[in-house]
Amino acid sequence: MKHVFNGKTYQTLCGIGIVAVAIVSCTSIPPPTEQLAVSKMAVSNATIVGANEYASEDMRAAQDKLDRAVKAMNAEDYKNALTLAEQAQVDAQLATAKTRAAKAEKAANIVVEDSRVLQKELERKQQ
Repeated sequence: MKHVFNGKTYQTLCGIGIVAVAIVSCTSIPPPTEQLAVSKMAVSNATIVGANEYASEDMRAAQDKLDRAVKAMNAEDYKNALTLAEQAQVDAQLATAKTRAAKAEKAANIVVEDSRVLQKELERKQQ
């Protein structure tokens, strides 16, 4: 048996197929609950190490993206929620790294200053 589709029928079937693929692709993204939890932990860890003081811009960006990810999750926009949660995690990790680097630099400067003071004291005692 031979099936014959006219141009209009073919266009309609193609349109239905495209819509079906779009619907399936949108619903195939599961809720990113694990990523959201990881991002929340990264923001929390950054806060604990003091990133609000040493990397405030990165912390604001991380918190903003995390808040937007939660809103997207509640709206069942899982693709956007996943993307924002991943970005929030990266921003929080960057803030943590910057904070640790700033604290290490501060500690190194203290050691250098203490060494300088000790060196002066030794020189004074030798005179």
